[in-house]
Amino acid sequence: MAEAGQRLGALLMRAGIITDRQLTDALEVHKATGSPLGRVLVDLGYATQGAILSVMAAQIGIQYIDFSVTTPEPTAIAAVPKDLAQRYTLMPVSMGDGELVVAMADPQNVLALDDLRILTGHEIKPAISTKDDILATIEEYYKVAEHAEEDDFIGSDEVEEIDLEQLTDVTSDAPIVKLVNYIINKAVTDGASDIHIEPQEKDLRVRFRVDGVLHEVMRSPRTVQASIISRFKIMAEMDIAETRKPQDGHCAVTVSGHKVDFRVSSLPTVYGERIVLRILRKDAIMLQLSDLGFLPSSLDRFEASFRKPYGAILVTGPTGSGKSTSLYAAINVLNSPEKHIITAEDPVEYRVPGINQCQTNARAGLTFARALRSFLRCSPDVILVGEIRDRETAGIAIESALTGHLVLSTLHTNDAPGAITRLVEMGVEPFLVSSAVDCVLAQRLARRLCKECKEEYSPKPQALIDAGFPADNLPDRIFKAVGCKKCGGTGYKGRMGVHEVLIVSEEISRLAVAEATAEEIKKQAIAEGMLTLRQDGLEKVRMGQTSIEEILRVIV
Repeated sequence: MAEAGQRLGALLMRAGIITDRQLTDALEVHKATGSPLGRVLVDLGYATQGAILSVMAAQIGIQYIDFSVTTPEPTAIAAVPKDLAQRYTLMPVSMGDGELVVAMADPQNVLALDDLRILTGHEIKPAISTKDDILATIEEYYKVAEHAEEDDFIGSDEVEEIDLEQLTDVTSDAPIVKLVNYIINKAVTDGASDIHIEPQEKDLRVRFRVDGVLHEVMRSPRTVQASIISRFKIMAEMDIAETRKPQDGHCAVTVSGHKVDFRVSSLPTVYGERIVLRILRKDAIMLQLSDLGFLPSSLDRFEASFRKPYGAILVTGPTGSGKSTSLYAAINVLNSPEKHIITAEDPVEYRVPGINQCQTNARAGLTFARALRSFLRCSPDVILVGEIRDRETAGIAIESALTGHLVLSTLHTNDAPGAITRLVEMGVEPFLVSSAVDCVLAQRLARRLCKECKEEYSPKPQALIDAGFPADNLPDRIFKAVGCKKCGGTGYKGRMGVHEVLIVSEEISRLAVAEATAEEIKKQAIAEGMLTLRQDGLEKVRMGQTSIEEILRVIV
């Protein structure tokens, strides 16, 4: 460390940036504090970060960009989206002869260089500049580019925030804009997860999905249908002239001081284009395991599995059952400076500090399987795979779990035992599945009874037995939904998980190797203490958290 500092000092002296006396002073502080020599020189005021970087750049043979004298070219800025520039801390400088010059805080970031090469189709010539200069230049020059755009919404992966109130002020004479802003504001305020804009034969229907159930909130005349749909498409930077093909887009707005992202999809129907906006709240993915509604026994079983240093943990259930939330709750527990956590997702909807997140891109050839292979060369401790969709991905995930990595992923099966047989059906050898898979968590989302209006009652014993309660342990009183203003008249407010945690024991491993049916594996798991989804849900009915009707709705 000291030798490296002395070499840097000698280089700076030869360049005439510091004197011998200044180097001596700085080396004394460096030895006393252990702080890097470059940082000491900057703190003492003997050299600027830019001057030090320029000397280092010359030494390693790359260009140093000083943005106080260099002006980025508009063509270069147009070639690189702002979100990519901010993500990798880089600034496009110039472009010509098939080469793009990019100033980077870390010119050795291979992933950034590859992304730029794929995105722009140009060879990338990395240069170096200070992080602060790059970030300031991004803000200055991209702001000019954005002001030249017709609309304030951005449709890229990581978008600039737009304040809803500012939008209304700018276009206060546009009734359609006000109506669209109202729909967005109301959806966020109501806690909706989706907004559905649906053309009907005689009017336009707007529905929100709240706590997993769709509710109609308004209808508008068909005369405004085209304008409303076009407004949503403009926001998401979709082609408003194309109405015959499905499209996807992305936008973000600031509602009541909180940034909210939207995934926007359009689908042609017989009455016109249907728009669905999926609302992505940044705080939704930061939940703790204790917030997910686990029974203590199930939580202990699940937590004991993902705290192991290796093995595969699978979360199963249909779309919208909270699989990603559960995985990220586990990742939040594991996330620490001592662990290298890397994910492959499609798409990356939530950014989590401290985790290396990779978005798959089938067009560029970056599939789940290819990403997994690359991960194994990066020495990870924990790998999260968004979904196991095919034999190749399943095989690599299982092999990763067997070679000392903790692998978390999702599968689409109805229950936990079904995940074991699904992997075998995919073509993974049964003995590999039995050795690698440590735990399977199946789950559903059930609505919680509204605390303000839920009503206690005594049901008939036969109704309880029909629902699945054991005849020798029936509850005396349970609760039912009523409905009030606070829950919108539904009787429910918020959701919780209903879980089935299967631990792969020695006996279940033997059944897997013998290619036993899911039903046989389920019987053994129940004998070893597993609560089925129905049993877990009924236990929450007994605790007064939800109703029998809700459990019967979400669990067949």
